[in-house]
Amino acid sequence: MSKTPSLASDLAVTLKIVQSEIKTLREKAVKVRAAIKVARANAKTEKTIARQAKKNVASVKKADRIAKLEAKLIAMKSAPVGRLAIKAAKKPSKVKITKMAA
Repeated sequence: MSKTPSLASDLAVTLKIVQSEIKTLREKAVKVRAAIKVARANAKTEKTIARQAKKNVASVKKADRIAKLEAKLIAMKSAPVGRLAIKAAKKPSKVKITKMAA
């Protein structure tokens, strides 16, 4: 079997079509890789921002807790203590307290 000129020209045309399709697919692949790279960078940035926000929330909660405990400590130090203080809390008009906490 010998190749006819029309078969050779058909193969050449087919080859050109396939080559052009390969070229377009390679260009698409480059664009997809670039988009993936950008998406990864954005995801990393978002994770960093979320992590920092979580740390900020935790530090605010910690500061609130410390302030609350300090206020409680100050209230405990300034209030009277002991048996008479308990009695005074029940009947404020009946007991006179002279000793305060240090």
